[in-house]
Amino acid sequence: MAAEIKDLLPIGSVVFLQSAAKKVMIIGIKQRNQENHTTYDYVGVLYPEGYISNKVLFNFNHEDIMDIVYRGYENSEQEDFLKMVQEIIERQSDASLPK
Repeated sequence: MAAEIKDLLPIGSVVFLQSAAKKVMIIGIKQRNQENHTTYDYVGVLYPEGYISNKVLFNFNHEDIMDIVYRGYENSEQEDFLKMVQEIIERQSDASLPK
């Protein structure tokens, strides 16, 4: 199950995933996989390598995180962004409801 928007980790957070041998750094939130049309809480890259190519990106959800190694930078700008993301998701959900 996807996390509440307010509970999402900020960009730059470094985590260990339950099924991974290496750390992953979060580079995006609420990302939609274009191949399977699934929305994930996060997209990340290997840490410390960073972005290598679009073939080495990891889509995952909050519940897949085993340990938070480092929590990324948070400020009011990030909070405003999360509110905007929440509004967009709510509008999309409202639009998909049967009339």
